[in-house]
Amino acid sequence: MKYILLVKKAAIASALILGMAAPLFADKIPLDEVSSYLNAMETAKVEFTQINSDGTISTGTLYIRRPGRARFQYNPPEKSVVIAGGSQIAIFDGKSNQPPEQYPLKRTPLYLILKKNVDLKTAKMVVAHTADDNSTTIVAQDPKHPDYGQIRLIFTDNPVELRQWVIIDASGNETTVILGALEKGIKLHAKLFDPVLEAHNRGLD
Repeated sequence: MKYILLVKKAAIASALILGMAAPLFADKIPLDEVSSYLNAMETAKVEFTQINSDGTISTGTLYIRRPGRARFQYNPPEKSVVIAGGSQIAIFDGKSNQPPEQYPLKRTPLYLILKKNVDLKTAKMVVAHTADDNSTTIVAQDPKHPDYGQIRLIFTDNPVELRQWVIIDASGNETTVILGALEKGIKLHAKLFDPVLEAHNRGLD
């Protein structure tokens, strides 16, 4: 019952954010406008709620420093951290004293919004581009490697703002990240995105 209530709260919060942030019958945001928005986002900090593929819910703070860097810092009691940096994604499990799992960033859908130059008009990158009363949804994938998975991005307009994304991996598992209000243009130290330093701080080197 507790889990059901948490999911309902997360869904209601997401709906309220989308409902209040854009007028009814919003037009579909053009792909070049979304690309420009993402390319202009050099740094950002935002609180997030994550709904995992197994139904569990996590919260934390996301730090972005484009190109190529992001840090998901999960709130207590979790001690997990996910770092995108140095062309890799490193997953530090807060319940383990083992070195992090690491994957090439380019093999994940997250790379599509962290790359230096985002161009959603690239042939076969966007496989869906739709709008409802409150938001625009874009589903994108690596056109050369659709087997890497997809990312579903949800934006509101006036001004354009990223509100949510869903990572769909190669097995079809979905992880939803609901974003709060983004704080952009802030100074973020490079050490936040250094998996080697994170491993050292955790005594894993």
